[in-house]
Amino acid sequence: MNKLIDIILHVDKYLIQIVQQYSTLTYGLLFLIIFLETGVVIAPFLPGDSLLFAVGALSATGALDIYFSFLIIFIAAVLGDTVNYHIGKYIGPRVFKSKNSFLFHQEHLQRAENFYKKYGAKTIILARFIPIIRTFAPFVAGIGRMSYKRFLAYNVIGGLLWTGFFIFLGYLFGNISFVKENFSLVVIAIIIISFIPVIKEVYWHYWKKN
Repeated sequence: MNKLIDIILHVDKYLIQIVQQYSTLTYGLLFLIIFLETGVVIAPFLPGDSLLFAVGALSATGALDIYFSFLIIFIAAVLGDTVNYHIGKYIGPRVFKSKNSFLFHQEHLQRAENFYKKYGAKTIILARFIPIIRTFAPFVAGIGRMSYKRFLAYNVIGGLLWTGFFIFLGYLFGNISFVKENFSLVVIAIIIISFIPVIKEVYWHYWKKN
């Protein structure tokens, strides 16, 4: 666990080491990480936002190609959500067949369905910017039998906005001296800002309940 936290907080340093050691194979590794983070419902712990920011920052130094990195990661994000959607569609109902299972609970499904009823299909786009939630959103969309054509449209838009925002943000600001010297703090700030919608939703739910 400590190793994972260290990787997330210092993803820039680890990414530099990977590029130096594996060169162009780095693109394949980036594809795999983003695909798993978005496509496998049990892997929400993998770095997402911070990794994209680090990719952009490293691309600004010339170590990675910014446009190819963006293309590879964008494709991984869209394919990941697509796989997750189909997992939810064909396996999800079985997971929630019993009242309580090892990984999931009926109450979680009900909350997710209520969230979709409240925010609609735009949930697929909004969830992209919220760690952990973005891993479960397409899964629940599949369970809810959302039209695949509609899901795909929001999936592509969300993937484009998410990957483009963080990669090019890192490309523009990642190599500023202050950011480079305080990269861990920047990552923490990104994580906190990303979780604000979740904290707000939990607080609102608790306030209404009480």
